[in-house]
Amino acid sequence: MSDLARAAGVSKNTVSLALRGDPQIPPSTRERIEGIARDLGYQKNATMAHLMAELRRTKKPRVQAALALLNANADRHAFRDHPTVPAYVAGCRRRADHLGYTTDEFWLHDPELNGPRLNKILRSRGIRGAIVVGLMRENVLPAGFAETWEEFPVVVTGVRTRGPALSFACTDHHILAMRAYERALALGYRRPALVLDEEIDRLVDGRFSAGVSVAARNRLPSAQTQPFYQVRAAMKEPTIFARWFAREKPDVLLTLYNVVQVWLREMKLKVPDDVGLIQLEWRKSSPEWAGMDQHNDVVGEAAVEMLVSMIHRHEIGVPEFPRATLVGSTWKEGQTVKATALKN
Repeated sequence: MSDLARAAGVSKNTVSLALRGDPQIPPSTRERIEGIARDLGYQKNATMAHLMAELRRTKKPRVQAALALLNANADRHAFRDHPTVPAYVAGCRRRADHLGYTTDEFWLHDPELNGPRLNKILRSRGIRGAIVVGLMRENVLPAGFAETWEEFPVVVTGVRTRGPALSFACTDHHILAMRAYERALALGYRRPALVLDEEIDRLVDGRFSAGVSVAARNRLPSAQTQPFYQVRAAMKEPTIFARWFAREKPDVLLTLYNVVQVWLREMKLKVPDDVGLIQLEWRKSSPEWAGMDQHNDVVGEAAVEMLVSMIHRHEIGVPEFPRATLVGSTWKEGQTVKATALKN
C-alpha cells in the first residue's frame, strides 16, 4: 500500500478508498491508482479484505453520503399512510443508516418536479443514488424522469419495472403463493381459491396466480378452482363475489384484501368455521389473520444494499441486464384458518 501511495503521489488512505471503489475518490484519480496498481502487480489479499470488512462492520460508519427515496405512489403521503409502503421505507432507512447514508424523500407525482430539476437537487445535496418505492398499478415509471434513470444508479422495490427495466428487489411472489397454497392443503383444506385484483397480479407479472396454479397442479389437480379477479367491482357490488363463491365452492381463500371477510359475513358465513382466510401479505395491523409475511422491510434493506453496491461499482443508467433480489416469506399463524379433518 505504501509503494502504491508513493507511486501515485497520494496518501495510503486515498489508495485504500480508490481500490475499494469509494465514491469519495474522483473517477480520474481512482482509474489512475488502479492503473498503477496493475503495473506494480498489486493483487488484493482476500483474507485481509475480509478482516477489514469485519472491522468496519463492527463500528457504526460515519455519514458518507445520502440516498434518495422516490415515492412513486399516487398518494403523496404513501410513505406514512399506505398499508404496506411504510414497511419498505422503514427497511430502506434502517439499512441506509447502518451503512452510513442519510435519506431524502421526493414525490415523483409532484407537479413541480421533473427529471432535470430532480437531478439538480440530487447533485446539490450530494445524493449518490435513488430507490423507487410505492410503485402501484403499473410497471412503468414516469417518463419525465428519464434523465434521472440515466444519470444515477436506481433500484426499484416491490415490483419489476418494464419502462424502463431497472434492477429491483421484491418478495418472491411465486414461491409465496405456492407455499400459501401448500399450507392450506396441510391444514386439511381441499378447495383453496385465489381472490386477487387482476391488475395487481399483472403488476407482479402473474406470479401470484402462477404460484397458485403450479401448486394446485402439483398437489391437488382434481380440485382446482377458478380465481376471482373482479375485486374492485365487488367492492362496489359484493354480489359479484357471492355468485363466484356459490359456483366455485372454495373452503379457503388466498387473498390480499381484508374486505373479503366482510363479504363472507354478509353471506352469513363464519370465518374460520365455514371458510378459511389466508392473507398473502400479512400485516401487523391485522395480527389475527393467518398468512404469509412478505418481510417488506427486508426487501427495503435489500434494495439499499443493491444500490450501495451499484454506487461503489459506479453503475449508472438503465442496465443492459437488470438484476433482481428476491426475498422469501414466512408463514404466520392466525385465527382465520383451522386444522380440518383430512378427507380421503
